[in-house]
Amino acid sequence: MTLVVGMTGGIGSGKSAVAAAFRALGVEVVDADEVAHEISAPGREGHRNAVAALGDRILAADGTLDRARLRERAFADASFRGRLEAALHPPIRDEIRRRVAAWRGDYGVLVVPLLFERGATASIADRVLVVDCPEDEQVRRVQERSGLSEREVRAIMATQLPRADRLARADDVFDNSGPREAIVPAVTRLDAAYRALARAKSDARP
Repeated sequence: MTLVVGMTGGIGSGKSAVAAAFRALGVEVVDADEVAHEISAPGREGHRNAVAALGDRILAADGTLDRARLRERAFADASFRGRLEAALHPPIRDEIRRRVAAWRGDYGVLVVPLLFERGATASIADRVLVVDCPEDEQVRRVQERSGLSEREVRAIMATQLPRADRLARADDVFDNSGPREAIVPAVTRLDAAYRALARAKSDARP
């Protein structure tokens, strides 16, 4: 059975770049955000569930979910957020599990921004890798890529597990505070370590 490495980290920590480096080494990767976008596309189960639960006012003019509006409402209204999550999370979780079950390599990486906050997904990870950088750097990166204000970025960060708690629950920590060119060598070292762990796990099975 493939070793499942659950990868998480705060917004702006650089999870996508780290995941891309694993993919470049031929590692199977499932990204929960990518799955969420697919499942919530028009005609898919998540989209149907969301419209049934929240009405067609959550749709953009082209019929897709209005993600900016959903994000704004979800942060402002806990009840709305709960209904949205109840509509989307079950089909997303089912699809993630299906894809992970199809892995055939020594190990794979499951990227979940809210891995600890969503315990049902965390339960399938054999090991947790936290991608980390200082909070001020998180803010800077998100502002640079998304144009959000510092207040908006920190509001998003406030919905995530505090950095110290996330680090305390990690099996491995990827320090991503340095330049992008440092990512590939670090991922290469982790790749070797995870392959060794996967072989040891396989050898230990009766």
